[in-house]
Amino acid sequence: MIADMPKGQIEIIRTVQGMLNAMEDPASVTPALINARIDMLLAIEPRWEKDLDRDFVVDELIRRCSLWIGKNSILADETGHVPWLTAERRRERKYWRRYEDWLERRMPRLALDAVDHSTERVLELLEDPLRQGAWDRRGLVVGHVQSGKTANYTGLINKAADAGYKIIVVLAGVHNNLRSQTQVRLDEGFLGFDTHPERSRMVIGAGEIDPDPALVPDYATNRSEAGDFNPSSTRNFGITPDRRPCLFVVKKNKTPLNRLLTWLESHVADTRDPATGTRRVTSLPLLLIDDEADHASVDTGEQDFGPDGTPDEEHNPTTINRLIRRILKTFTRSAYVGYTATPFANIFIHEKSETRNEGPDLFPSAFIINLPASSDYVGPSRVFGLRAIEGRTEALPVVRMTTDFATSDGRAGWMPSCHKSAHTPLVEGEDRVPDSLAEAIDAFILACAARRLRGQARKHSSMLIHVTRFNLVQAHVVRQVSAHVQAIRQRISRRMDHEEVLGRLERLWREDFAPTTTVMADQWPDLSRAKASTWEDVQSVLADVLDEIQVRAINGTAKDVLDYQEAEAIGLKVIAVGGDKLSRGLTLEGLCVSYFLRASRMYDTLMQMGRWFGYRPGYVDLCRLYTTRELFEWFGHIADASEELREEFDIMANAGETPKTFGHKVASHPVLLVTSRIKMRSAKDLWLSFSGDVLETVVFHKETHIIRRNRDALEQLVSAMGVPLAEGEFRKPRPQGESRWEGHLWEGISPEAVCNFLDGYATHKDSYKVNSGLISEFIRRMNALGELTSWTVAIVGGGEGQEAAPGGLKAIRTLRRKDKHGSQAYTIGRLLSPRDEAMDLDSEEWNIALADSIKAFHADPARSSGKHEEKAPPSDPGGVAIRRLRGQNHPERGMLLLYLLDPALAGEGVFPAEAPPVVGFGISFPSSRNGAKVKYTVNSVMLRQWEGEYDVAE
Repeated sequence: MIADMPKGQIEIIRTVQGMLNAMEDPASVTPALINARIDMLLAIEPRWEKDLDRDFVVDELIRRCSLWIGKNSILADETGHVPWLTAERRRERKYWRRYEDWLERRMPRLALDAVDHSTERVLELLEDPLRQGAWDRRGLVVGHVQSGKTANYTGLINKAADAGYKIIVVLAGVHNNLRSQTQVRLDEGFLGFDTHPERSRMVIGAGEIDPDPALVPDYATNRSEAGDFNPSSTRNFGITPDRRPCLFVVKKNKTPLNRLLTWLESHVADTRDPATGTRRVTSLPLLLIDDEADHASVDTGEQDFGPDGTPDEEHNPTTINRLIRRILKTFTRSAYVGYTATPFANIFIHEKSETRNEGPDLFPSAFIINLPASSDYVGPSRVFGLRAIEGRTEALPVVRMTTDFATSDGRAGWMPSCHKSAHTPLVEGEDRVPDSLAEAIDAFILACAARRLRGQARKHSSMLIHVTRFNLVQAHVVRQVSAHVQAIRQRISRRMDHEEVLGRLERLWREDFAPTTTVMADQWPDLSRAKASTWEDVQSVLADVLDEIQVRAINGTAKDVLDYQEAEAIGLKVIAVGGDKLSRGLTLEGLCVSYFLRASRMYDTLMQMGRWFGYRPGYVDLCRLYTTRELFEWFGHIADASEELREEFDIMANAGETPKTFGHKVASHPVLLVTSRIKMRSAKDLWLSFSGDVLETVVFHKETHIIRRNRDALEQLVSAMGVPLAEGEFRKPRPQGESRWEGHLWEGISPEAVCNFLDGYATHKDSYKVNSGLISEFIRRMNALGELTSWTVAIVGGGEGQEAAPGGLKAIRTLRRKDKHGSQAYTIGRLLSPRDEAMDLDSEEWNIALADSIKAFHADPARSSGKHEEKAPPSDPGGVAIRRLRGQNHPERGMLLLYLLDPALAGEGVFPAEAPPVVGFGISFPSSRNGAKVKYTVNSVMLRQWEGEYDVAE
């Protein structure tokens, strides 16, 4: 953010950026060129040189010129929609123009253009607010965690107000702090004035651009602690929604939602529904924005459906879902847009779900839009890398593993996995923080010092400590952390017994921070170009930094948010200790260091807890995440799951499919065993489908008797299949002259032989996606529908290993080293090579699949762990395109790929010296429109683990 800079500096950045944007080759932009442009401007406006930080301006412009942003991808259903957004309607935009001008002070033009483009597409897919008659449009906008979704829906609100939407409701989280944070941002970006009762509508934000009284919207909520909707506020402010747009920022809580519904029915409704007698609003169109739409809004009850798919109209939805739907139904003209980074709970909603009193459920039937992030976004694939044959690739060097918070079995220690609200955290009986948390606090102190030396002293800096959900235990942590920080502050400021503290900080700086900064500048210049400060410079500012650091408990009050604004002039330096109230939506400004222990295997819970994702301009190299190996692995899983599903989304969007078809795909995706699908059901049984997926073993047993058992299963399969059709040669013409591979190929193999192999194979208990028994059952169910009846089987060789001999055949053992971040089991990054799934395609099929992959390709930096440039379009067909093509042409054809991993090359000490080859398998399932699924039963222990309920409830 640059909003707090001197006006002249802002104007220099805007003007020079405009000059540089006109250049055809961004690579030609150099510091020397930028300095020349600055000199040119200062010759015209010498007053702008006052308070000019030239180094910062040059770095900021270099950063802006190196940005790139991917493209939106959209699934849309135009049923009942009337196109309406003409060029003339686009010109009539006073709200948007002033918001656009205000945003231009705060973000690069390229990012602003992306907001403009994406909000334009959303508005097009909504209905014309001036259109008479009844209409109802529902959509979902999917962004990345902490990637600027608030700026996006604020832009949509401005454009919608310009177009004629009159009632604008924003549902903003379940806690006061998030509701207040959202109100603050909408005060700045839409209302243009401060809504706090004690500040009497002081002009701020967009209002500073154009203070025209005709542009002042009405509002019924404010940013104070008690600022949620209350009917009395509408009388106090004289709201007249028929003349001006009116904004409501409401918490997802029964009381304010009930109040809003009652007020709408009694004060805004102008007619009655002849069928039900309920009051309806026909004169005013509604836009309802649902922030964090997967949280609290979704009906977690289980609605019944008849044999013909008719929903039970008497179903009683959960409270928040019921009230949101009742508000929408109160209007004959309404638009609902959900925003989230974790959309799967929304997509799980049955597209036909409807009840008599509430109307349709919140399934995004009209559209789903995927928003890309800009190249300076730091997301899961940047922090944790993406899986590859060689392990997780190109992860930023910012994660630090920790184990000293509990005993090895997790049952005792400072913060054991299972603890109650009466737990007192102690380290070997001492009332203090563990060494790993002490180091994390040191890291935060050093990060603040380095930011000060980089000219960011007035920027907010935060540290997150998330170790328990219990407020009483958090209070102990706050006390211990406060005492620890105070001890450091006193020893350094008084220069008494300070040598040990300074020595510890110096070692951390020299051995960790300085090398990491250098590596980042060398390998990730698109994210960081900083140079490491000297230790002497860092030491010189430590006392000042420590004087500014505060330790806070985050308990869900609005004060947690407002402190940032009130400390804007000096920059808040805060260590925030919290639990669930820190988990979703709340932005910790300038988050540098995170200490995160809470365990969960739920996709949405983990992603939303990842407050460290987002934009870190000028200090990403100073950021650190202290966490457990288990959480590192699970964050890796969800990064991979997200990439797989976004790839599926792109293919479907390119094929012109609708949200309904994507919903069917996601609702049975085995990756989403790790999402909140479980929380949406009262039963403990999940029904899964593997159609259109690739499954591969990446976690293996190390016990010799299990390795031999899996080898025996392979021997029996080879014996049943007979003589292979090919040894190292593709039987079908291949593109680009590729005709050789190492291994053996069989075609037309019976599903019984494949199922027998799976029944005899023991998959590892830590394999979160691959269960051989479930896969075998699924194949048999598909056989009953006439699919997966003929199998292609290959033993794939290659690598540096020795020859192995399954069934008397020779094959080169495959090299797969143990993932350095993996668990105690033998864990690898990927088993399949990207081309292996295409082994049974002929040249024409290969080219069709490749064309589909290229057509659907959307470069998105948040989905790439690459270091320098935009991700290039694929040169080989992607797995999603291959499986969809196979499903369209050959739904009977499954593919089983077998690998013999060389234990000698797994890594030192992984296996005994004489261990036999480790058998791994991958299965490529063609896509299918049949609904065959298999039941996965979840016991209560696993349910608690997935939900993160390691803390024992009272």
